[in-house]
Amino acid sequence: MTRIAAEFARLKRAGKKGFIPFITAGDPDLKTTGKLLVALANAGATVIELGVPFSDPMADGPVIQRASERALRQGFSVKAVLEAVAKARMLVNVPIVLFSYFNPLLQYGLQNLVQDASLAGVDGVLITDLAPEESEVFANALHAHDLDMIFLAAPTSTDERLRMIAARASGFIYAISRAGVTGARAEVSEQAETLVNRIRQFSDLPVAVGFGISNAAQVGETWGYADAVVVGSAIVAEIERTTGAPDLIQHIGDFARTLLPSQI
Repeated sequence: MTRIAAEFARLKRAGKKGFIPFITAGDPDLKTTGKLLVALANAGATVIELGVPFSDPMADGPVIQRASERALRQGFSVKAVLEAVAKARMLVNVPIVLFSYFNPLLQYGLQNLVQDASLAGVDGVLITDLAPEESEVFANALHAHDLDMIFLAAPTSTDERLRMIAARASGFIYAISRAGVTGARAEVSEQAETLVNRIRQFSDLPVAVGFGISNAAQVGETWGYADAVVVGSAIVAEIERTTGAPDLIQHIGDFARTLLPSQI
């Protein structure tokens, strides 16, 4: 059982739901990223998604695009991101998933990535622009190193596509609440619950819902039908707003806690 699977199994036994915060590696810098991983783990994260900066983040809205631009200006590599994870792993037991586009991972070398990610303490990889039809080789390499392959499923995904995702995914499935790019929204799309129910026709894996969730009310609403909630843009925007503040790490940890309704 992978660390992600074990964490979701623990939640299920306790009758609780998961919280998956997202941050961009290197925003505002890699040293701070390591500290943020610890702060988010202490704030109650089930899994943490760590975005790998990319110059053409087509699935991301303006908030995460700006975070990637800030990180890329520092000129670090995927190797440096993995080193930051390895340092944080000494203080953090929460599963960490690399959230990336395919290009930077391909440049690093997929076999090198799988080996180095495993050694660094990464638990899974989500590649936004890798179609499930083209993922078999990479998914098999990840599974051989006990790493989970996380897939995105969208409201526009056909039953055939959902069946394929279910066959190749592990850890959990990330259900996109609506078509489009990432970003906070005033309301969670009604399509999200329908998509979660469709995914469950084909898979017993936990289903996490993301894209547009930005406050405790939305988290609580989504917990009503999903196994976990992903919050990205709201946290990244708060990092952007408070970068340079002496209490940035504490503030982001406190902010993450405000996103969580109580669970009995």
